[in-house]
Amino acid sequence: MKLWGGRFTKEENQLVHNFNESLSFDQKFYAQDIRGSIAHVKMLGKQNIITKDEMNQIIDGLNGIKTDIDTGKLRFSKESEDIHSFVEANLIERIGDAGKKLHTGRSRNDQVALDMKLYTRDEVVEINTLLKTLLSSLLKVMEKNTETYMPGFTHLQKAQPITLAHHFGAYFEMFKRDRDRLDDIYERMNYCPLGSGALAGTTYPLDREYTASLLDFKGVTLNSMDSVSDRDYVIELLSCLSTIMMHFSRFCEEICIWNSNEYRFVNIDDSYSTGSSIMPQKKNPDIAELIRGKTGRVYGALTSILTTMKGIPLAYNKDMQEDKELTFDAIDTVKGCIVLFTGMIDTMTFNKDIMEASTKHGFTNATDAADYLVNHGVPFRDAHGIVGELVLFCEEKGIALDDMTLEEYNAISPVFENDIYEAISLETCINKRMTIGAPSPEAMNNTIKIYREYLNK
Repeated sequence: MKLWGGRFTKEENQLVHNFNESLSFDQKFYAQDIRGSIAHVKMLGKQNIITKDEMNQIIDGLNGIKTDIDTGKLRFSKESEDIHSFVEANLIERIGDAGKKLHTGRSRNDQVALDMKLYTRDEVVEINTLLKTLLSSLLKVMEKNTETYMPGFTHLQKAQPITLAHHFGAYFEMFKRDRDRLDDIYERMNYCPLGSGALAGTTYPLDREYTASLLDFKGVTLNSMDSVSDRDYVIELLSCLSTIMMHFSRFCEEICIWNSNEYRFVNIDDSYSTGSSIMPQKKNPDIAELIRGKTGRVYGALTSILTTMKGIPLAYNKDMQEDKELTFDAIDTVKGCIVLFTGMIDTMTFNKDIMEASTKHGFTNATDAADYLVNHGVPFRDAHGIVGELVLFCEEKGIALDDMTLEEYNAISPVFENDIYEAISLETCINKRMTIGAPSPEAMNNTIKIYREYLNK
């Protein structure tokens, strides 16, 4: 069934139909389409645009269609152009002429705008919930590892000692911001476009506010042209999803490094690893690598919709049909990545002794050695040079700062005393960093308490 056949005298070319149709992908939001139609019909009945009997017939018919699709009794037809025509054709077939009044006061333009908003809004909520589950997993790791020492890096070189809890806390902040962005998108998009017609509203006495309330919108959109041509919320969502994937990609890159034979900081569970077809010793971090790789896929969706929208005049144009497939794919990709990554984190174990040894032998306490000198009256720039000499000496001998004798320290600077060893111990280096956001157990426990309260809201 076509919703536009009256003007045409020739059948649509099959290739044109195949190129034009969207049912193959917009069937994904059949539930939202039917929900929106039921709200629209309830409003038509309330406004006496259709009779109460017609309203009830249509609602019963729509509910029946949804049930049949849910259970697999009704399958999507290739003859239909889109989900809207599929539902309407089935409705008319089931209830007769009353079904022909479903589309009164409505255009496919505002209908598809509504469906996409409803679908996107539902997905925003689900993604946000999945991220909250991920944050709970990250927090569990943090709570158990406030005294698990590891090197912090800059330029992929060991820089200063931190803890595993502190490192995971950085990603907690990233994904927490991602949730905030999703909340912002939900708030900004939560206005109902239905009732905008094709672009100029309608002469029927619609109650748009009533329809919006039935669909749990905060209110109605205020310009009918913008209502049918707005895809900002799709762009915002894809931008947010791209940022989420960027955070995952960074984290996965580190997990791949930590999992390497050279680092051996982590053990990825067998259930989240794969092997090699030729090298029997291999245990590959494929899930981390695939998540890292799928980041480009989501970036591509964002670039695509930005490119599609950049040259479209007001109001609706068929180009906008391109907002769906890539958005659906990006949403599914991100949801799958969140679930898999959470499972990988939940089953991952940490080689704490190796992480601590790596910290000790990476001169991560060099800054603390310089601070020691400063606290004994040496100007910082001079202290910086002295510690540089210490590091060079240790590199030549293949030892750590902790392994130097006091005589070796004094040969470079007489300021050093026996308390240098306590000053540069990992425990001291970590515990002295007590400012908000720092890695000391005291600071981390305060942060963890804030995070726990955040997740319990």
